[in-house]
Amino acid sequence: MILRTFDDGAVLRAARPGDASGILARIHDLAVYEREPDAVENTESALREALFGPEPRVFAHVVERDGEIAGIAIWFFTYSTWTGRHGIWLEDLYVAEEHRGRGYGLGLIAQLAAVCTERGYSRLEWTVLDWNEPSVAFYRSLGAEPLAEWTSQRLTGDALAALSRRARA
Repeated sequence: MILRTFDDGAVLRAARPGDASGILARIHDLAVYEREPDAVENTESALREALFGPEPRVFAHVVERDGEIAGIAIWFFTYSTWTGRHGIWLEDLYVAEEHRGRGYGLGLIAQLAAVCTERGYSRLEWTVLDWNEPSVAFYRSLGAEPLAEWTSQRLTGDALAALSRRARA
């Protein structure tokens, strides 16, 4: 189902199983852009299972132009105990460099805002690298505000395993 058609013929739509290769290509492009070119461990198979398996926990919208996935928005649900409602966490928003300036990024994030309002969700949230000035400026132009008092925290690798062992102690 096409959610939007752009002037150049590109379409914004929910991702389909056949998009896994194109989505993964954009994820790799994003990793290069974010200066982490070797960080992606994801595979087409794992992505297909996550997005289209029997009980998906992650979702994606894409912009397709001339048979190519030009942009992606990968997201999942959050929940606010304060509002008692769900929200959306935007994990990745990326438009291939050669497709920028056509409104695809705006279209993708606007679609997620529409999902939030249509379903009564209370928020749309994401993180952005502080050095990524073009993206920060884009988000500010939408009315997004930084959460100055909040910092992201992450457990991975050995620290995650160590804490997991404490659950069994």
